[in-house]
Amino acid sequence: MITVTSPLLPPLEEFVPYLEKIWESKWITNMGHFHEQLEKALADYLGVEFVSLFTNGTLPLVTALQALDIRDGEVITTPYSFVATSHAIWWNGLQPVFVDIDPVTGCMNPERIEAAITSRTKAIMPVHVYGTPCDTTSIRRIAERYGLKVIYDAAHAFSVSKNGRSILLEGDVATLSFHATKTYNTIEGGALICHSAEMKQKIDYLRNFGFEDEVTVVAPGINSKMDEVRAAYGLLNLKHVDKAIARRKEVARQYVKGLKDTKGIRLYEPIMRSFINREVQLNYSYFPIFVKEEQYGMTRDELYEKLKSEGIYSRRYFYPLISTFSIYKELPSASPENLSNANLVANEVICLPMHHGLSEEVVEKVISIIVEKE
Repeated sequence: MITVTSPLLPPLEEFVPYLEKIWESKWITNMGHFHEQLEKALADYLGVEFVSLFTNGTLPLVTALQALDIRDGEVITTPYSFVATSHAIWWNGLQPVFVDIDPVTGCMNPERIEAAITSRTKAIMPVHVYGTPCDTTSIRRIAERYGLKVIYDAAHAFSVSKNGRSILLEGDVATLSFHATKTYNTIEGGALICHSAEMKQKIDYLRNFGFEDEVTVVAPGINSKMDEVRAAYGLLNLKHVDKAIARRKEVARQYVKGLKDTKGIRLYEPIMRSFINREVQLNYSYFPIFVKEEQYGMTRDELYEKLKSEGIYSRRYFYPLISTFSIYKELPSASPENLSNANLVANEVICLPMHHGLSEEVVEKVISIIVEKE
């Protein structure tokens, strides 16, 4: 079986000493030694100043809205994402407003963002889709013009940079996911990136029930701290992530070479550009292709089933659109007419297996099934 993703697993013999230290210290959670070490190591690696670790990648999104004091109103976001993006808005008692995407990158179209702003708009929550940076310059200008907060869902964008600067420095805050399927993982986990010591302190209160000290609670926080085992796992994985990203890049290069002339298959342009233009450094978290039925002679779903029959488990990511789920589909902004590009892309996309453990032979097998179709 060949799957879309495979976790970045550190060598077991290297992980055992970490576990032994945790066992000896008897400190297994509540901001222990490895937790503090990982926050610092990630800040250094990612080129940011303030990192707050979380137990998964959804809770940073929920906490970001609280930390920025966004209490009511609307948050403009994308339907082309994992459902955690809009769920975080819903859990804060806010209304998501969906806008259409750029059909090339899959990221939010800034022109559609500005058109969706009303007197109730409080924030913008864009997603760096497949790790490709949004048009952060345009989004910043819009946010400044209308006095809006910007929260970047950067779940896919670990280590991504533009012109040598971390993409995580954009917006008021940015969130990461360290789920096992991501380029870098802590089994489960996540982080919230901010730009001041004061904001980090507020975030850290919110992720620990709002405790300031043993007897003082300053905010209605929740328990979303990362434990020591996952922090240790993350420290070890950090030592191996550069090698994993380099291998992913070679897998992406092999896919492009093998599929670029296949009629009816559109490749993801930001990945192809990344081999020529070094302005944006990607992490090759996913490898999406887009199936044009009329030219290819097979629907996207038929190709998906064909791959599955050969033991290759791809993923239609992101399909269905968030805006089609029952809790959101009645929103005015969820109308298909409002989201024509997002609907088109969602109905064509397949993400092929993409991880550092793929051999050239396996990648060639995937390519041959797509090219030959028989």
